Amino acid sequence: MTTKRKSKGAYMISAVAEMYEIHPQTLRLYEREGLLKPSRTDGNTRLYTDEDLERLEFILNLARDLGVNIAGIAIILQMRERMEEMNRQMQSFVEYVRSEMLSRFQHVAPPQSGAIVPLRRPPVTRK
Repeated sequence: MTTKRKSKGAYMISAVAEMYEIHPQTLRLYEREGLLKPSRTDGNTRLYTDEDLERLEFILNLARDLGVNIAGIAIILQMRERMEEMNRQMQSFVEYVRSEMLSRFQHVAPPQSGAIVPLRRPPVTRK
């Protein structure tokens, strides 16, 4: 989905509704259902960040292109967030294992003779 989005900023509900050709009530519904969480000004005006717009594009893709209802969108978003968290945990674990292995390999004493003897293959005899 292509939008006329500016870079870096916050957008009011009317601008977002116009950019994505949706009614402002749809954005309010998405917020009530917990699908979007725009920030608020001191005057309680909703402000949508670039991250909010990316999430909205994903939501609209599910709704418009794939026909997913609001309950389904909520489940998909929850699963997506869980998968991202699991990925972060796995990356952290891999980094931990990598650093532990490097640390242990660095502390391993070299062979006492000081020489490394390469392994040799037996000669191949031809008949």
